[in-house]
Amino acid sequence: MAVGKYSRVDGRRSLNCCSTTSLVVFVAFCLVGVWMLMSTVVPIQNQDSSSEETVNEVKRQTTTDKDSKQFEDSSGELPETVIKRDDNGNDLQSESHLDIKNAQNVAEDVSVNTTEEKQEELVSKEESEVKTEPESENGVEGNQQEKLVEEKSDEKLETEEQTKTQAENDGDGKTNDHEASSGDGESNSEAGNASDFQEGEKKLEGDETSDGIKQEDEVTIQTEKGNVEKYQDINSEESDSNNIESQETTAENEQGSTEVVELQNEKETQQSSLSEHKSGHEWKWKLCDVTAGPDYIPCLDNWGSIRKLPSTMHYEHRERHCPDEAPTCLVPLPEGYKRSIQWPTSREKIWYHNVPHTKLAVVKGHQNWVKVTGEYLTFPGGGTQFKNGALHYIDFIQKSLPDIAWGKRSRVILDVGCGVASFGGFLFDRDVLAMSFAPKDEHEAQVQFALERGIPAISAVMGTKRLPFPSSVYDLVHCARCRVPWHIEGGKLLLELNRVLRPGGYFVWSATPVYQKLPEDVGIWKAMSKLTKSMCWDLLVIKKDRLNGVAAAIYRKPSTNECYNERARNDPPLCSESDDPNTSWNVSLEACMHKVPEDVLNRGSQWPPKWPLRLEKPPYWLKSQLDVDGKSAPEDFISDYKHWKKVVSETYLNGMGINWSSVRNVMDMRAVYGGFAAALKDLKVWVMNVVPVDSRDTLPIIFERGLTGIYHDWCESFSTYPRTYDLLHADHLFSVLKKRCNLVAVIAEVDRILRPEGKLIIWDNAETLNEVESMAKSLQWDIRFTYSKDNEGLLCIQKTFWRPAEKETILSAIA
Repeated sequence: MAVGKYSRVDGRRSLNCCSTTSLVVFVAFCLVGVWMLMSTVVPIQNQDSSSEETVNEVKRQTTTDKDSKQFEDSSGELPETVIKRDDNGNDLQSESHLDIKNAQNVAEDVSVNTTEEKQEELVSKEESEVKTEPESENGVEGNQQEKLVEEKSDEKLETEEQTKTQAENDGDGKTNDHEASSGDGESNSEAGNASDFQEGEKKLEGDETSDGIKQEDEVTIQTEKGNVEKYQDINSEESDSNNIESQETTAENEQGSTEVVELQNEKETQQSSLSEHKSGHEWKWKLCDVTAGPDYIPCLDNWGSIRKLPSTMHYEHRERHCPDEAPTCLVPLPEGYKRSIQWPTSREKIWYHNVPHTKLAVVKGHQNWVKVTGEYLTFPGGGTQFKNGALHYIDFIQKSLPDIAWGKRSRVILDVGCGVASFGGFLFDRDVLAMSFAPKDEHEAQVQFALERGIPAISAVMGTKRLPFPSSVYDLVHCARCRVPWHIEGGKLLLELNRVLRPGGYFVWSATPVYQKLPEDVGIWKAMSKLTKSMCWDLLVIKKDRLNGVAAAIYRKPSTNECYNERARNDPPLCSESDDPNTSWNVSLEACMHKVPEDVLNRGSQWPPKWPLRLEKPPYWLKSQLDVDGKSAPEDFISDYKHWKKVVSETYLNGMGINWSSVRNVMDMRAVYGGFAAALKDLKVWVMNVVPVDSRDTLPIIFERGLTGIYHDWCESFSTYPRTYDLLHADHLFSVLKKRCNLVAVIAEVDRILRPEGKLIIWDNAETLNEVESMAKSLQWDIRFTYSKDNEGLLCIQKTFWRPAEKETILSAIA
C-alpha cells in the first residue's frame, strides 16, 4: 500500500521533467525510495507475526498452568495461623491456620511491581515507536493509522459495554426458572478463571462494588474485571519481550483487543474442561428421583427400611434409618425457587415457592402459626399456646419465674416439638439461643419453615434413641403442648430430658394437663406429678396466662444427690456407673437417671458465668482435662479463640468477598471448642457446631460457652432439610472423612444442605483441596478464593443454581 502511494506521487512529478537524463535519475531515486520503504514495512510485519506467536505461546503456557495442580505453594511467608489439631490433639501443621493478611500483602507487592513494570514498558514503547515510524512528509499514512486506531477503540468500547451489560443481567434476581436449567455451564466457566492459582497471589471475585459495599450480585462483573487485569499483565510482558513499537494510544487499544480475544479463548478452554469433568464417570452428577422430591432427607426418607420396621408405636418410623450407601445424587430445586429472604425480615415472611406447603396454614392458621399471603408464607409469631404472639409468652414465663433471667442465666435452651419455631425465633430478642426440633411428620415441613426463616432447628423425634447431645448442657427445656407422652413407660422420655438438662436447670411445660380439668388431662397431670416427684424435680410455680388462656408449670432439676439418696424407692432407678451419660449417638433410651456431679472440679457442679462472659472464659472444669499437645486445656482453649478471631476479622469478614448481611444459618462441620462460632458473635448469624462422632468429645465445652451444637457422623446425611444453610465451614474435615467415607457422597450431602449461592469454606491439605475443587467445578460451583502454603490451604467455593438433567432413581426412597 505504501509503495503504490509513493509511485503515484512520483509519477505526477515525472510529467514536468523535460530531460531524459533527469527522468532516468529520478526513476533511479524512486526505485531506491521504494526499496527503502519496503525494508521499513517488512520488519513491522515480521514483528506482528512474532507478536502473534508470542501471544499463542503465552496462551499455551496459561492453559498448561491452569491444568496443573491448583494448590501449589504460593510465594510469601507462611502465616502464623495455619495450624489446627487432629482429633488426638496433635498438630496437623506446624502452628496454626494461614493468616491471609500476609498473602494479601504479597499480592499487593506483586501488583505494585507489575504496575511499575508496565509503566517502564510503556515508556520504552513510546521511545522506540518514534524511531520506527517511516520518514515521510506526507501525513496520509499516519492519518489512516489514527483512523484505524479509532475504529479499534470503538469496537473495544462496544465489546466492553456488551460484556458489562451481560454480566449485570446475569447477576440479577437469580431464580430456579432461569438459573437451574440443565447443562448450564456459564457459572462455572467464570469460576474456573478465578481458580487459577498463581505464585504469590490469591484470586478473589465479587469483593466490593464501586461504593465499597460488598454485593454478591456483582460477582460476575468483578470476575470479568479480574480476568481483564490478569491478561493486561500477560500482554504487557509480551510487548516487552518482542519490542513491539507503536504509539501509546495504538498500544493500549491493540492490547485491549487482545485481552478480549484471549478472554474468550480462555472461557472456551474452561468450558471444554468443564465438559470433560461432567462426562467423567466418577463425577457424573444426576438428580435424585425420590418420593420426597425437593425435600429429600436420605436418613429420614428411607422407605425401604421403614417398611421393614416391626413396630412404629414408639415413633421408630420418624427416627433415622440411613441407607447402606449414602446417595451421590443431587436434590432438585422446587419450581420457582428464589434466593431466601434475609434476616430479620425472614422471621415474618418467606417465599412460598421455597417451601411450597400449605397444610399447616390450613390446620394451624387460626393459631397464627403460618398464613399464605400472596407469594409469601407469613408468620404472625403465634403458636398453639401463644396465639397472641411469642414475645408476650416469653415475657409471661420470665414474670412467672424471674430467676430464669433470659439471656443471662438462661442462654442455651431446647424447644421440644417446636412447630414453626416462633418461640425460638423471638428468643433472639432476649439474647437466648434455642435449639428447636420436631419430627418430619404430618405437620409437613415445620422444621423446614423454621430453617427457611433463619431459626435453629433439626428434624428429630423423642422415640427409642437418645437425643444427639451431651448430658447436662441445656439451661432450660421447653415444651408447649408438644404432644410427647412424658408419663408413660416409666417416664423414659422425660428421663431423657433429665439427662440433657443442666443440674439446677428448668423445665417449662405449658400443656393442657396443667390447666384443663378434662378427665384425660387430669389423669396425665397426676401421673406427671408422681413421676417428677420421684425424679426429685421441684415444682416451683404454676402460672396462668390470661391473655392466651393457658398456664405453665415450671420445674427445676436438683443440683445435688441428696434427694436421690433419700428416696424410699429407687424408681426410676439410677443408671449404672458404666453408662456414660455423654454417649448419645445411636444409643437406646433407658428409664434411669444419672447422678448429679458434686465434685467442684467436675462439669455440672457449678452454673456457668452469665452470658456473654461464659463465651470467652474457659470452663472451670477444663482445668481437670488432659493437656493438648504440650498445652494445658485452658491455654489451648484461649489460643483457639484468639486464632479464630484473627482469621474471621482479617480474612473471612474483609478478604473473601462474602456479603455477610446475606448470611444467617451457619454450620461448623468440625467444631472443636466452638472458636469459629464465638468469633462470629457480633454478626446476625447463628452457628450449628457439629462435633463428628469420631473426634474428641468437645461438644460440652461448646455448650458451656453459651453456643449450641450436635453430634453427627458425616458418612451419613444430616437431619436437616435441603437448602437450609447459607455457609458451611470445614476445618480439616474432608481429609479425615475420605479415609472411611465416600467423599463424593459427602460433597453431595454438602450440596443438599447448602442453599444456592451459599458458601463452603475449607481448610485442608493440598491433595484434598484439589479433589474438592475438581468436584466443585463439575458441580458448576464458583471458585471464590484459594490460597496454599506448605501443602496446606484454604478454599472458598460458592454453590450455584445449576442442576443436572439426568435422573437417578433411589429405590429405597420410593414410598
